Amino acid sequence: MKNLLFTNWHLMRWARLAFAVFLFVQAYTIHEWLFIAFGLFFLFQVIFNLGCGPNGCAVPNNKYSKK
Repeated sequence: MKNLLFTNWHLMRWARLAFAVFLFVQAYTIHEWLFIAFGLFFLFQVIFNLGCGPNGCAVPNNKYSKK
C-alpha cells in the first residue's frame, strides 16, 4: 500500500487530487453535500491510481500468436 501511494505520481494524478480537494471545499462552503460523493470518487482514483494514466485510456493492440 505504501508503494502504491508514494510512487508513479503523474500530472493526471495530481489533477485528480486537486479536483477532489476543490470539491470538498465547495461542498463545505456552499453546503451542497452531494459534492462530497464526487470528491470521494476522485480521491479513490488518486489513492489507488485508477483511471486513465498519462498514456491515455487506449487498450494495447497486442495480438497473441500461437507457437
